[in-house]
Amino acid sequence: MIYICPVCGKPLERADSAYKCENRHSFDIARSGYVNLLLSKHIGKTVHGDNKLMVRARREFLEKGYYSPLRDALCEEVKARFSGDILLDAGCGEGYYTTAVAGTLNDKNIYGCDISKIAVELAAKRDPSVNYFAGSVFHLPVADASCDMLVTMFAPYCGTEFSRVLRSGGKMLIAIPSTEHLWEMKEILYDNPYKNEVKPYELEGFTFLGSRHLKYKTTLQGADDIMSLFAMTPYYYRTGAEQSERLKVLDELEITADFELLAYSRPQ
Repeated sequence: MIYICPVCGKPLERADSAYKCENRHSFDIARSGYVNLLLSKHIGKTVHGDNKLMVRARREFLEKGYYSPLRDALCEEVKARFSGDILLDAGCGEGYYTTAVAGTLNDKNIYGCDISKIAVELAAKRDPSVNYFAGSVFHLPVADASCDMLVTMFAPYCGTEFSRVLRSGGKMLIAIPSTEHLWEMKEILYDNPYKNEVKPYELEGFTFLGSRHLKYKTTLQGADDIMSLFAMTPYYYRTGAEQSERLKVLDELEITADFELLAYSRPQ
């Protein structure tokens, strides 16, 4: 078990239906199987993770298979680069990618963390074999050098924490949108659409191992799928009602899915 107490930093041990540390701090395990290790002081003032709308939209969209090529590419990278016993998905959402990784590494210890308790609860119900917990990636309740691999799929990046929890030589996989991701959607929403900016790959404290570019076209079938994709993107809250209506009237939309999977190692 890699959990540490978010209050005092001591190791957590399971005792019946809770995790407890030597200082008697206790954290109950929910019926769905996850444990809430998120302290109120670690929650941002304005962002508390994905809300019910975004979580539901992402689950419904991903289950249709539109991003399955990315899921499969991630599993291939994990299988090729993983060694050890423990993998942490930092920012796991409702567990779509975590479940696939757990199936790839079916004899390993898989953990999933997200700041959204709504998402983590759904993830725990999806796959009880994964150790899910609510927590912030900026204050991971995880022991130093306890993880052999860390995966983060479009989640916030915290290099200090990721470096701390990875063992020496541990691997990290990061998924990011590339330059033309969802270009067609942005053409409809905005009068002056812009391509995504991809920052330099080098990250302080890590050795860059390589990138895998995945780009393909897929056609969204029906207004529900179009709006589910829209609702799971940052554009949903940055776009006015008039622009949003441009999507609502569509029954079909071809989009470009454009991703990059970046691989890193924590130096020995």
